[in-house]
Amino acid sequence: MTHPVAAVRPEERPRRALLVALFLVYLVLLTWVVMWKLDVPWVGGGFRNVKLVPFVSSDGDGASQPLEVAGNLLLFIPFGVYLRLLAPSWSPLSVTALAVGASGTLEGAQFVLAVGRTDTSDVIANTAGAVVGLVAVALAHHGIGAPARRLMTGACTVGTTFALVACAIFVAAPLRYGPPDVACDQSGSCRVGHLAR
Repeated sequence: MTHPVAAVRPEERPRRALLVALFLVYLVLLTWVVMWKLDVPWVGGGFRNVKLVPFVSSDGDGASQPLEVAGNLLLFIPFGVYLRLLAPSWSPLSVTALAVGASGTLEGAQFVLAVGRTDTSDVIANTAGAVVGLVAVALAHHGIGAPARRLMTGACTVGTTFALVACAIFVAAPLRYGPPDVACDQSGSCRVGHLAR
């Protein structure tokens, strides 16, 4: 079996280089969104919590919110698309295992760095998103054949560019994701609002 990089034809190299660059940008954005929710990266000061039972309430943790599950699924669709386009010889099981590993690593890092909640629901939803990405590439290839790779590369370019612009707009806007922070003084008086880290 030849290595996926060695099997690239000379005329395919520019498209592959573009895909690699876009995938790296996507991975940076994915890490930023999952770890810090588009906030300025920080370490510590958060809480460490592990939710082992997926989706339902357990041990004081609430049930997974449908929008959060959908968001996690959507975040990982490009993961499956990029890997299928960059490594077409890899089996779907290999790509799925890599998605589980990447998601698990991000969830574990949230615990270690105390920047968020580690949740098995997220790993499941992320992996499902990567599988959706794999299926999307397979359906496109089955439906339109060889032009599917060019079409999917174009979709990746548009999608990643849109994500970059959306992140820039979000960072520039005064709105912030997540529940408000609560600050209490020594007298017991509390105020609600997003606090600067």
